[in-house]
Formats: sequence, structure tokens, C-alpha cells
Amino acid sequence: MREPGSGEGITRRAALQRMLLTTAGLAGLDLVAGQRPLWGAEAAPAASARAKAVIQIWMWGGPSHLDTFDPKPEAGPDYCGPLKQPIPTKVEGLRVCELLPLLAQQADKYSVIRSMTHGVNGHETASYIVQTGHKPGDRLVHPCAGAVVSLLRGYEHGYTGVVPPYVVLTTPQGRFSEAGLLGMRYKPFATGGDPNQQRFAVEGFVAEGISDERQHGRRELLHALDTLGQAMPGNPHFAKLDRAEERAYELMLGDARKIFDLSEEKDELRERYGRNKFGQCCLMARRLVERGVPYVTINYPGWDTHKRHFETMRTRLPEMDKGMATLLVDLAERGLLGSTMVWWSGEFGRTPRIEWGEPWNGGRGHYGKCFSAVVAGGGFKGGQVVGASDAKGEEVADHPVYPWDLLRAMYRLLGIDPDGPLPNPGGLDLKVMPAGENAGKGDPLAAIV
Repeated sequence: MREPGSGEGITRRAALQRMLLTTAGLAGLDLVAGQRPLWGAEAAPAASARAKAVIQIWMWGGPSHLDTFDPKPEAGPDYCGPLKQPIPTKVEGLRVCELLPLLAQQADKYSVIRSMTHGVNGHETASYIVQTGHKPGDRLVHPCAGAVVSLLRGYEHGYTGVVPPYVVLTTPQGRFSEAGLLGMRYKPFATGGDPNQQRFAVEGFVAEGISDERQHGRRELLHALDTLGQAMPGNPHFAKLDRAEERAYELMLGDARKIFDLSEEKDELRERYGRNKFGQCCLMARRLVERGVPYVTINYPGWDTHKRHFETMRTRLPEMDKGMATLLVDLAERGLLGSTMVWWSGEFGRTPRIEWGEPWNGGRGHYGKCFSAVVAGGGFKGGQVVGASDAKGEEVADHPVYPWDLLRAMYRLLGIDPDGPLPNPGGLDLKVMPAGENAGKGDPLAAIV
């Protein structure tokens, strides 16, 4: 028997089983081995922890530092192109791109690191370095920051949220395994869907075209088909499945689903964020951290601008400006900015010198030698600039900051010892973070922490 509209090749029974197991997995349950493989990951949060959550705005593809937070109009048109009139901000001496007027007004809430560097120009390797703080080459795949926080501030430390502790809005970037050697349990829950649509079709929570009544009917059918479970009442393995089912349906049909229902927000606020996918992802991220989710990544594509770079910037930068600035204001007004870290970065910057010829027509390439990152909240000071690039944005001129420096600072603010052990299923002797090039030279981010 096949359910109408289910397509060829899948039975109703198989569809129901797939739905239950997928959603049970979403709920963070290990149906075979039990709920919580700890590997000794039980260190309590440090008393000095300032941050409870991170919102990572991942500028997928690599944003130009010259066209965002490190403008260089004096370098001439081959470097600044048509974006040659940077604007002052609320912070004296800090200028940003002319297409970021709302973020200019909120500059007291964030700090700009203008001397980020790692020297790698390949997407995959650069993404790995920036998000894990590890260089490749030791034959290990280290977990990214979201997975580390999911481990050390997630299920094993009293997290009881109905949503997994590491969420990606809306699709994973796929550059590397985010969980790395920690395993599948610490991969992010990627929502899928588009929060700007009338109904945010979150994977495992909301099924397109399936009413609540139909979901209830499916559950009744599932119970009717469960003849083995009915024949073995009290079996502990089936009891685990029953608990998983209860939680799965709570996600799909109970109050938990309301977390993703943006219709609960005022239309005026949704407009302020921007009625587009990125803007509504920013709003969704705020809702998630407000409900205790410790790590949310917004994967924001469209920044790999080899061709017609400035045409893309005319669209992307105002969209980013509106969503990110409103996020900072909204967090501050709700008293959440002090405990919520906002981290804006891509895997690298883009070539300072513009490629005007065919086929690029004003494009910028990959550039890992010097780029910018922005941090706000969670213990980071606002209104500061760390480091500097040279007159053309080609080299770090002062105070180099490496990805591991930034992640070490973030972990400390989260109450995670970067020099402490990283529990892992292989029992390897690993630390949370490597020391890196600045070891023994003091904290390169002390001025903003």
C-alpha cells in the first residue's frame, strides 16, 4: 500500500519509519547505545564565563575587507573601485563602507579586527583553519567551534533544550566535516528551508504540504503497524524508541515547533531585519539563543565574487547591513548582547587589487594574507579596532591575529579552557586549541576582551 503523493518506490511503512528515525535523530538521541556518550567530558563552566551563546555569521565565500570594514579610498580606483566614499561611524576614527550606514550607527557595539591572517587561498583549507583554529596536516579532522561548544556546553553539561545545541541556518557549507573526530552526534542540525517564506519548512519539524491532522493520522497508522512492539510490552529497547517517538512528535506538533514560527514576531521587527533569507535568519538566530541554544551559525552565501564584484555588493551589502545591525540592536534591547557573542567572518578576504579585465569585469579573487573579522557581545568590547593592514590592504601592517588567537579568546569568554583537554571517542590526548604563532607573546586580543 502506498500513500497518495508519496512517489514511486517507497511504502507507507517505510516513509513512517524514516520520518520517526530522522526526527528521533534530530532530537539528539542515540537509540542504540543510550543518550549520552560522555568520554569524560564533564568539566564545569569556568566562573569567569561571560558568554552563554554564539551567533556566527559565516560569510560563505570570503567577503572583501576593503568593501566592508577596512576601506582604502586613498589607494585609488584599482583598489576601492566605485566604493570610494567610506562613511564615519559612531566611533571616532572608524570608517566603514558607504553601503553599511546602519552598522556605522552601531559601531559602539562591535570591534573590528583588521589584521586577520593565515595566508591560505583555498576555500576548503581556509574554512577549516578559520572555523577550527587548527592547521591541516596532522592526519586528524578537528571539530569546528560549534561542535566544540556543543560538546563542552551542550548535552553533557545540563543542556535540556528541545533543539540540538548546534544549529545551522539553513544549509551546511560542506567544506569539511564540522564535527570532525567527535563524530556524528556533534554535527550541526541544519534547518533547511527559508525563514522568509510564509511557513519555515524546518527539516524534521515542519513538512511541506503536510497538515497537523495528517501527521496525527500517520502516528496512529505507525502504532497500528507496530505489531512487534505490541507483542513485547515492557521491552527496554522499545521503551527507548517510545521515548524518542514522544520527543519527535513534540518537536513536530507541540510547543517546541513554535521556536521556528516567525509569525510570532511583530511585522515591524521582521521588516527591520529585512524580508529576505539572511535578515530572517538573523531574527531566527536571536530566537534560538533566547531559548538557550548555545551555538547558531548563519551560513550566508554569495561572497565568492570573482566576477562583477561591485554589482553583487550593491545588493548584498545593504542586505547584510540591515540584518546584522538589527540583530545587534535587538540583542542589546533584550539584554542578551552581554551574554551572546556575535562573530562575523569568512574564510579569507578578497584581493585588494581589482581584476578589471575579461572575464572578471571588476572581480576580486581569494586573499588569505590579510582580512577582517568583527566581534560583538559576550564579553567582547565594542567600538575598538585591533591591528591594521597596509595602505592598500595587501599586508598586515600591525598586530597580526590568527584564527586560533580569535577562537582561544572566544573559548575563554565561554568558560572553556583553550589549553584544556578535548574529550574524544578515540581517547586521543588532545587540547581544545593549539597555541599558535603568538604563544608567549601575550594575548593579541586583550584590548577587546
